[in-house]
Amino acid sequence: MIYTIHPLVVGTKVFDKSMMTYQHGGGQTYTIPIYCWYIKGGDKNILVDTGELSPIQSEAREKAIGGKIYTFEQGLNTYGLTPEDIDIVIHTHLHNDHCENDFKCSNAKIYVHEKELQRIHNPHPLDFRYLADFIEEVEQNGQITIMTDDTEIVPGITCIHTPAHTDGGMSVAIATEKGTAVITGFCVIRENFEPSIEVRAMEMEVIPPGTVVNTFDAYDIMLKIRDMADILLPLHEPEFASIDCIP
Repeated sequence: MIYTIHPLVVGTKVFDKSMMTYQHGGGQTYTIPIYCWYIKGGDKNILVDTGELSPIQSEAREKAIGGKIYTFEQGLNTYGLTPEDIDIVIHTHLHNDHCENDFKCSNAKIYVHEKELQRIHNPHPLDFRYLADFIEEVEQNGQITIMTDDTEIVPGITCIHTPAHTDGGMSVAIATEKGTAVITGFCVIRENFEPSIEVRAMEMEVIPPGTVVNTFDAYDIMLKIRDMADILLPLHEPEFASIDCIP
């Protein structure tokens, strides 16, 4: 099966750039888009992540990312869909900005790594981004399917365990007409994979995420994902905010 990928901006964050690029970019204000990725192809309506519940929709933020910011419903409506039409939600991880609209997808099977479920119910004090309120309803409804390792969701779409940013982070490999596209299961931008000359001069091929489980492991995981992807989709890269279809 061959798919196309449609990034929908359903939120933003403004913070210090080093939140994306570990020990680099400190002091620089940076705006990231928060995506819900609609995967089109086959007979299932599939999303990767569901984004923010109440995104800030401002001209300044849209200018910063170079694209339109939608509510979850507005974004889906551009493809003639409602939340109830979604068959499958795949989670890269369960930080709140990636799962706040899960409860609206009342007919969806939701795929989550077991370590993300463990973490959202028992968050570490250093990681305040887990809020169990956003998944309690879908848990109670029995909508969650737990992944314990690499998992083929449907033919042509496979989740790969990549615990770089979080313990249960899952990158999503998707078959397209131009090869394998990979949505990273960790929060990075293009610069993480294409560092400056100054960083490369330090013999670093990539920059780990700003929030990280184990920095050395994250570095190696990033190299693995980079090398397997024909089309690399860093999870918060702003360039996709102005793109309707990948490839």
